Amino acid sequence: MQPPEPPSGRFDGPEHLFPVRVYFEDTDLSGVVYHANYLRWFERARSDMLRLLGIDQRAAHEAGEGAYAVSELTIRYRSPARLDDTVIVRTRTLEVGAATCRIVQQAWRGETLLAESHVRAAFVAPDGKPRRQSSEWRDAFRNIMNS
Repeated sequence: MQPPEPPSGRFDGPEHLFPVRVYFEDTDLSGVVYHANYLRWFERARSDMLRLLGIDQRAAHEAGEGAYAVSELTIRYRSPARLDDTVIVRTRTLEVGAATCRIVQQAWRGETLLAESHVRAAFVAPDGKPRRQSSEWRDAFRNIMNS
């Protein structure tokens, strides 16, 4: 029997939708999701969005080309998530440059916005200096932005 693949979410037009369930380990003593866990969920959603776009971060890293690094991040918390909630992380690319992407991510429980993050990710060489993303990667971002 073939083992199941982890969920990668899916695209709905230009938006990547990534489902998350709140587990006990995600909560703090007050029973709400600990603030840093939203960052983990957002990172997973961005990684799976890239995977679905055909952007192979691991291959680029292993080939010595570089990797994405978060260069700016803001987050605003609006409403708490709690144990057993189903949360949908919505990710949308706002802008693609030669070496950077601007992305907005939101965590929703039904019609309730829980948290919103604005991220700038830079593609950096192994020495830490910005490097141009491949034209294929930029095209993949632009194609989904225009869908």
